[in-house]
Amino acid sequence: MVECGERSAPGASARTLAGSEAVRTSVRRLARWSANAGQGYSAWRLRSWMLVTPVDLVAVTLPALWAPEHAKALICTAVLGVLLANSGRVYRTRVHISVLDELPRLLGRLLTAVAVVAVITALRHEQAAVTSFLVVSVWVLALFVLGRFATMNIVLAARCRRIAVHRTLLVGGGPLAAELAEQLAHRPRHGLAVCGYIDDDPGRNQVAGVGWLGGVELFTGLVSEYAVDTVLVTGQLGEDEHLIDIIRRRPADAYNLLAVPRMHQFHSQDGFADHVGAIPLMHINNPARRGLAWTVKRGIDIVASTLAIVVLFPVLLACAIAVRLEGGPGILFRQERVGGDGRIFECLKFRSMKPVDTQESATRWTVVGDPRVGKVGRVLRGTSLDELPQLWNILRGDMTLVGPRPERPHFVSKFSAEIPNYHHRHRVPGGLTGLAQVSGLRGDTPINDRAQFDNYYIENWSLWMDVKIIIRTFSEVFSGKVR
Repeated sequence: MVECGERSAPGASARTLAGSEAVRTSVRRLARWSANAGQGYSAWRLRSWMLVTPVDLVAVTLPALWAPEHAKALICTAVLGVLLANSGRVYRTRVHISVLDELPRLLGRLLTAVAVVAVITALRHEQAAVTSFLVVSVWVLALFVLGRFATMNIVLAARCRRIAVHRTLLVGGGPLAAELAEQLAHRPRHGLAVCGYIDDDPGRNQVAGVGWLGGVELFTGLVSEYAVDTVLVTGQLGEDEHLIDIIRRRPADAYNLLAVPRMHQFHSQDGFADHVGAIPLMHINNPARRGLAWTVKRGIDIVASTLAIVVLFPVLLACAIAVRLEGGPGILFRQERVGGDGRIFECLKFRSMKPVDTQESATRWTVVGDPRVGKVGRVLRGTSLDELPQLWNILRGDMTLVGPRPERPHFVSKFSAEIPNYHHRHRVPGGLTGLAQVSGLRGDTPINDRAQFDNYYIENWSLWMDVKIIIRTFSEVFSGKVR
């Protein structure tokens, strides 16, 4: 196995090692050198999706060579198929690679893409064109399966030769971590190269043959120091909330997160589970602001906000005139809010109440029935039209269409000190609408509940979830439930 950390001597005292900062520093320098040059695997970040995705696209569009009349339909099928596969996390890097295990999900999404394109073709052409496209689709499926078998074998060969590996940090020691390390040492096909492990009690939880790198509090620094791109949580380490908080401090796009489920002896292999030998693993949705799905999300933000500004310009103009007539100068209300990664930006709204000083607007919680809200303001708030200027924030990249509602810095500091994991909601940009809002958590509702819904959204994010939230938002606006 490729190891980036020091090996612990069987009789050595881990506590003595912990007390020697000079030894620890020397070991880490040696580890960094061995990670990049001395252990026989490439430091390049080669990943399976770099090969799999292009081959999938080529396999689906290749029949256009002998059926050029269906070229456009095949291109649409390829793009839609990849998007559906990506939204279903089919392109997520798996530890245990098996084409036969993945085929049902892959073919299901590809057949869905074929069906959608076939229906569109039927609406635009004669029945003969649809029949011809379906015949070509048989070639699509065959080439897709062959391409998958080829790429998976190439990926496995690259892993075995240490060309494509993931530098892995074990969180937690003990017998389970030792078993995992041994399995990964003898099965390079899994593509995980263990750099070492962290544990607050290494004396009791030693892992034979794997270097101890420090306590859990050092997690964030070690991820950078060893260029870790996979974190494997092997067991419980004291307080669960404390461990989660430490792991989630790291930027969301820094690593893939795997965990051995509790009572893993009773765990069944389904869903998006994975495994090393007979030890099950779960892929934890680490909200990564990268990859195809996030690029599509940002693209949708840009297109949707641009179109909305153009189409709704008369509405925006009418709202601006109404606000000006009722409240005088100062049509827009500008307020500092906390966005993704804790970055502060200026959030825009139509002014719905009489102007107040900056200090009051930043620290006072607006309640329903505030007497300073005029007739126009009540209409704007009741229909959420006061939020429309935030389309500009979305276009700029300060916000996104769907995400946790951004809050003021004063209240972020207050709630972060009082509510567990509140600050985790800033792992992604704030949104115009969100899961908490469409679930009835608006106005004077418990902040703790909102934070839980926001973090649930982040942990389970998908493009389809965004679509559902947008549909529910329109439903609530037109039904008059938004207040």
